[in-house]
Amino acid sequence: MDQPVTSHSSTRTARTLVRGGAVVGAVAFLIVVWSVFSAHRASAKLKEATEAQSVVTVATTAPQPQSDLTELILPGNLQANYEAPIYARTSGYLKRWLVDIGTPVKAGQLLGEIESPEVNSQLNQAQADLATAAANQKIANVTAERWRNLRASDSVSKQEADEKISLAASNDAQVQAAKANVQRLRELTSFQKIVAPFDGIVTARNTDIGQLIVAGSNTGPELFRVADMRRLRLYVRVPQTYAALMKPGITADLVFPDRPGKIYSASLDSTSSAIDQASRTLLAQLSVENKNNELLPGAYSEVHFKMPVGAANASFKLPANVLLFRGDGMKVATVGASGQVVMKEVTVGRDYGSDIEIVQGLTADDKVILSPPDSLTDGVNVRVAAPTGQVAKS
Repeated sequence: MDQPVTSHSSTRTARTLVRGGAVVGAVAFLIVVWSVFSAHRASAKLKEATEAQSVVTVATTAPQPQSDLTELILPGNLQANYEAPIYARTSGYLKRWLVDIGTPVKAGQLLGEIESPEVNSQLNQAQADLATAAANQKIANVTAERWRNLRASDSVSKQEADEKISLAASNDAQVQAAKANVQRLRELTSFQKIVAPFDGIVTARNTDIGQLIVAGSNTGPELFRVADMRRLRLYVRVPQTYAALMKPGITADLVFPDRPGKIYSASLDSTSSAIDQASRTLLAQLSVENKNNELLPGAYSEVHFKMPVGAANASFKLPANVLLFRGDGMKVATVGASGQVVMKEVTVGRDYGSDIEIVQGLTADDKVILSPPDSLTDGVNVRVAAPTGQVAKS
């Protein structure tokens, strides 16, 4: 009777063990599945984090259009309408000077005198040579006339008569040469008087009484300098971007550091009609009225042009830190509609210091990247940072 009970108990024990093994197997399977799932999810998160870290976050700004009239401010240099350095035309010693710097003078007015004893001696010698040549000419002409008469009566040979006539002609030439030499030395003596070439003001005196004077412009500084300041010329170098707008008659306002609060007017006379290859600028010449002699030649001026801004030459203002200097030109980085970088080549106009003017290459709808990294290239995905006070959308 005991054996059936034992057999039934063994059967139940076996079933329990099978069930336990199934449970353990199921648990182990779940653990394996969970481990694989966790590893896959961790890998996906790592990949997502890596990709997120590789996307550069950038700040952008919009180009600010300039107004319909933009002010172009350029440096300019004033020059006298006429200005002449005066050098000596004869050598000697300065005998006296009659005008000093700042003195108004008239054309032909005596500025100083040079004492030239050597030139005076040469003139006296030349005059004596002229008198000798004239005396020789007189006797040669008388002799030639006599020999012509003798030749007419066949009293002398033709050869002898020709020699006398030729000698007279030679003496005539010597007289002309002596006269030319005397005239030259007289002109040199006239240069002992230094005179003003035109009405103006003496702006320099670089000589004094008793100073040795050597003729010529390559032997030292000028003796005097005279400038006509009733009308001044102003020279400005205009960037190539605005060269086409420089037409005769355009006006500009002038501001001088030594004349605070005062504004002077100038009008464009002409341009060089050529772009300087070194600076890529156009040289412009303006005229300035200066009847009261308030403005001084050589002065620095700020030249303010009012330039029209139209569709053909629309410009934008941006921070200077948007520029990228690349081997193929100057560029700025923008963010396209798909969030990728789009490089645009631009032309820079004026430099305001912290800001710059972009005259070509951008539109008002562009999103320009501020302080772009040097490694940024076309087609790279970027994330635009939210403006200050806003939260970026996920």
